[in-house]
Amino acid sequence: MRIAGWRWGVAPVMVFALAALAAAADAAKQPSDPGMASRVLTFAQSLELMEVRNREVVSARRAVRAADADRLAANVRPNPNLAFTTAAIHPGGVGAGGQGRTVDAIVQLSQLVERGDKRALRDDTARLLAESAQLDVDAMRRAQTTLLAQVYYALVAAQSRVNVADDTATSWRRLSAAADLRLKAGDLAPADRSRLRVEAERVEADRRAAVAERDRARGDLAWVLGLDDAGETLVAVESPLPAGDAIERPADLAARIDARPDVRAAQRRVDAAMRALDLARSLRTRDVTVAVQYEHYAGQDQNNTIGLGASVPLFVSNTYDGEIRRAEVDVETALDAVARARAAATIDVRRARTDLDAARDRVTRFDGVVVDEARRAADAAELAYRNGASGIVELLDARRTLAAVRGDAATARAELARALVTWTAAVAGPEERPR
Repeated sequence: MRIAGWRWGVAPVMVFALAALAAAADAAKQPSDPGMASRVLTFAQSLELMEVRNREVVSARRAVRAADADRLAANVRPNPNLAFTTAAIHPGGVGAGGQGRTVDAIVQLSQLVERGDKRALRDDTARLLAESAQLDVDAMRRAQTTLLAQVYYALVAAQSRVNVADDTATSWRRLSAAADLRLKAGDLAPADRSRLRVEAERVEADRRAAVAERDRARGDLAWVLGLDDAGETLVAVESPLPAGDAIERPADLAARIDARPDVRAAQRRVDAAMRALDLARSLRTRDVTVAVQYEHYAGQDQNNTIGLGASVPLFVSNTYDGEIRRAEVDVETALDAVARARAAATIDVRRARTDLDAARDRVTRFDGVVVDEARRAADAAELAYRNGASGIVELLDARRTLAAVRGDAATARAELARALVTWTAAVAGPEERPR
């Protein structure tokens, strides 16, 4: 009678423990660190921080300023030269004492006149390189957005796994406490209690591992956002997933690939290389240096003269073959870079689409079938164990499966959100941007 009475007394405790596990929400809760204020970020807020703090984006913007400075330097005329020369210096020196002690003075102003449209070609080359640098900023922003989605939703998944681990550990602690009472009452075999204790310790170890994984994910997100001092407090908010029919493949996919900033930047460099080749060929067009001079004869002001002059280079030793051949090779290299950029963009788009379709299918399976089935199986195993219809092994297996499935489902949802951002960034038009 004592044992039977105890069974009726422990039943509410067991039911409470089982209900706590079954009713745990799948949505990620916000973890907190004692004594440390959390910094909660949505993905949109993370994008805004990335714009101003991400090291790679900041460096790309600095390259734009450097390219603008190069254009300022390219779009200027050569400076004139002012020369002062003395002549007719007597070996006996200068000073008072006669005609032989005076010197003549010559002042000359010369200007290089560029021919062959060299200045315009320099300006076009620098302008195209500046445009490519600006497109590099857009390409870097796209790449860093993809990286941000990876680390952000890795943190979302890690937070969800911590929540699942917390729920599981709490449930096992309650079950262990109830098992201790049953063991004292003689209603539980010592071997089964040992198995429960081992499983509770394993669950606790899994929880600590999940916390460590979350902290690593926080550090990765802090690095991408340039928030090194706040890495231990970052909390990512899970975004609502889109409906299945909201993910469409653009009809103008080929045009979008050509419009991607990395492809356009490579094409601008081809145009710049072509202008640089024209500039190299224009070196064979002789520039002219014109000069005007005034010569003052000391003591003979009536004989002072003005002179004009011009000079051109003689292409005797250097006909600029090396510069032209180098420019031709640069054009070929730029064309290869365009082909590589377009091929890489095509592969990137295909991979992003494959990942998106796979992630969407995985979420559909988990949310629609797997999680519910795992929960029903766990409930059935717990009911059977409570009624003596099955052993502790079946209960352990069912709970392990449920915890694993819940963690995988959280990972699948985060992976779908990441894949959606990556897909949008891969095919976004110039005016579009992932959110």
